[in-house]
Amino acid sequence: MVDIRPFKAIRYTEKAGKLKNLITQPYDKIDQDMQREYYEKSPYNYCRLILPMEENRYAAVHQRIYEWLSEHVLAKDDTPSVFVCCQEFKLNGKNCTRKGLIAALRLHAYGEGIVFPHETTYAAPKADRLNMLRTIQKDLEPVFLIYSDPENVTENLFAEIAKTTPTIDVEDQFRIRNKVWRITDPKKIAILQKALESKTMVITDGHHRYESALAYRDEQRNQEEWTKDSAFNFHMSYMVPVQDEGLVILPAHRLLRKFELNSEALEALKTYFSISELTPKFDALENFLATHKNEHAFCVYNGTKAYSLLLKDEEKIIQLANHNSNSREVRLLDVVILRDVIFKTMMKTGELKIDEDILYERSARVAMEKVDCGEAKLAFLVNPISPEVIWRIAQKLERLPEKSTDFYPKPVSGLVMMDISRGEKL
Repeated sequence: MVDIRPFKAIRYTEKAGKLKNLITQPYDKIDQDMQREYYEKSPYNYCRLILPMEENRYAAVHQRIYEWLSEHVLAKDDTPSVFVCCQEFKLNGKNCTRKGLIAALRLHAYGEGIVFPHETTYAAPKADRLNMLRTIQKDLEPVFLIYSDPENVTENLFAEIAKTTPTIDVEDQFRIRNKVWRITDPKKIAILQKALESKTMVITDGHHRYESALAYRDEQRNQEEWTKDSAFNFHMSYMVPVQDEGLVILPAHRLLRKFELNSEALEALKTYFSISELTPKFDALENFLATHKNEHAFCVYNGTKAYSLLLKDEEKIIQLANHNSNSREVRLLDVVILRDVIFKTMMKTGELKIDEDILYERSARVAMEKVDCGEAKLAFLVNPISPEVIWRIAQKLERLPEKSTDFYPKPVSGLVMMDISRGEKL
C-alpha cells in the first residue's frame, strides 16, 4: 500500500534573499560551469548543499545546514504539510503545466510490488548519496515518480488548489515558473492519502537517491529503536499522475562521433527499413518524425544529406534486438532498435562508449548543429517514449536501456527539504 505523509519541511526564509538566486537544477544535472554560477549567485545557494565544491563535502554540507538553521536562513515548519507543485513552461511554442504532489513517501523495496524502477543504477552515485544521508540526515531533493489516476481524483484536487495564491512563485534559470502551495488541511491531505493508497509508483528520476534511502533506512533500523512512523522509513517525493497533460518526455537523440553511414550499411538497412532521402533541414526531419510518431521511425543526418528510416516489419527484427529482456514491448522500443539493430547489427559499431563514441542530445536542432561543426559524424533522431509506456514496462519488472527517457522539466531543488534525523516522526 502506498503511504504518503505530511512532514515539517525545512525551507528558506526571507533572510536568505531572493529565491531565484537560491534554487538550482538537480545535483546530477549541474556541470562545473553551472556549479560556479550557482556559487556566485548567493552564499546560500542550494548548490552549496547538494553539490558543494569543497573537498570534505559531506562535512561542509553538515556544517552549512546547521549554521543556516541557527542563523534563520533556513527554518523548519511548525506544522506538517504536503505541497502541490506546478511547473509552467513553454515547449515548441505551446504553454504547458505539470502538476504534482510533494510528500513523504514510505520506502518499499522493489520486490514488494509498490515502487518500481525503470533504469539501471550504478554503485558510485549510490555510495555518494548514502554518505550524504549518513552525514546530514536530510532529504535534500525529492525522488520523481509517476502513478496512474484515470479517475482524476488527485488532478481535480490539484486544479482546485491551484486557483488559490501559491506559497512560492519563482522562475528558474530556464524560465520555468515554479508554483508551490503548502497544504496543511487534514481533510485535503486525507483525500490525497486515500486516492494514492492503492496505486503503484514508478520512479522517473532519482533512482540512486531512492536506493540510497533504502540502504540508509535498513542501516538505521539496525542501529536504533524505531517505529513505522520514523522519518527515515520515508523519502521526500514528487509524484505526478501519468495522465497529466504537462508530463513531458523529450527524445534522447544519438550522435555517433566516429562512424559514418557508408553504402554497405545503407544497403543493409534497406532489408528492414523503407529509406527515403529528406531535405537535410531541421523542419523536414522534425516533420517526418511527427507524422510517424506511432511507428518505428528514425532520421539520420550526416551534415550534407538526411534520410528517413521506417521499419517495415516488426517480426523480422525482433530477434535482432538483444536487450536483456523477454518482453516484446521492450525489444521493440525505438532506442533498442536503434542500438541493437541499426548500430550493432547493420553498422557494426560494437559497444559504444559514452562521450568517446556516442553522445546524447535532447534537441534535434542542437544534434544537427553538432554534426555541422564536426563534433559528431552522424545524428540519429528519434521520437520520445510516452509516459504510459514507461509506467507499463516498469511494472513488468523491466528496465529500459541507458538514456531512454528525459522527463522535462526537472523538479527544481531548494524549495523544500525533509528532516530524517533520529527521533524524527511523521
